[in-house]
Amino acid sequence: MTSVTTAVRDISIAHSPDSDDAFMFYGLATNKVRVPGYRFHHTLTDIETLNQRAIQEAFYDVTAISFHAYPYLQDNYMLMPCGGSVGEGYGPMIVAPRAIALEDLRKMRIAVPGTLTTAYLTLKIFMPEIETAVVPFDKIIPAVLAGEFEAGLIIHEGQLTYARDGLVKLVDLGQWWREQTGMMLPLGGNAIRRSLGREALEVTTHALRDSIQHALDHRDEALSYAMQFARDLDTSSANRFVGMYVNERTLDYGADGRQAIKHLLDLGYERGIIPTRARVDFV
Repeated sequence: MTSVTTAVRDISIAHSPDSDDAFMFYGLATNKVRVPGYRFHHTLTDIETLNQRAIQEAFYDVTAISFHAYPYLQDNYMLMPCGGSVGEGYGPMIVAPRAIALEDLRKMRIAVPGTLTTAYLTLKIFMPEIETAVVPFDKIIPAVLAGEFEAGLIIHEGQLTYARDGLVKLVDLGQWWREQTGMMLPLGGNAIRRSLGREALEVTTHALRDSIQHALDHRDEALSYAMQFARDLDTSSANRFVGMYVNERTLDYGADGRQAIKHLLDLGYERGIIPTRARVDFV
């Protein structure tokens, strides 16, 4: 009797070690969601590193990226229509130990989590002349508290914990963006390597969407898994944070969500922040 060995397609996936990303990838990471003929390998690292690796090496088959980074990697990657995070009137925040007038903020150097983050792009649209310094996202609040910077641009869980650390919010850029444009602020998404081929592109995209749906359908279990990445959040706060960034929009951006992505990147190009016009291309 001749045995038949079925080839397995290995797909590398990289995302941030954050509770919202962990929540959406819960199904795939724990094999609750399986795809015959495919095996998924997960790497966790910070978003700015993922942006750089995608641009320089096209290293992973699927990678979380900041939307700001997409024009720089669009030749090798296309966007998945699921798995993104948007701010519906909320988003990255500028925080400081004390209230600071905006005209004074223009004269300061603030800590930012990376020049390829969407937070940075939105900041430069908001206040082009502001001086910045790159600091790892989880070191920004400690650096501001230590007096190394007079203000910082925070992302991820810091949006819920800054007040506990004695900081005050100067501007919520997601709120400002909504007031200016009437749109949600698209922050991060998942990109997939074009060279995988049509079948793998579609199968992998469906697998991610199934993983997100599984997490939403099994919220308690997925949240329990995500808590290991929650960085000082209690369960209630982690649940709130996950709800902000993993929801129906994460399953599908919708026509208005796709338009918001295009508008943000077009504006970045028109303002001279992004050197290449984006070709927003979805699986």
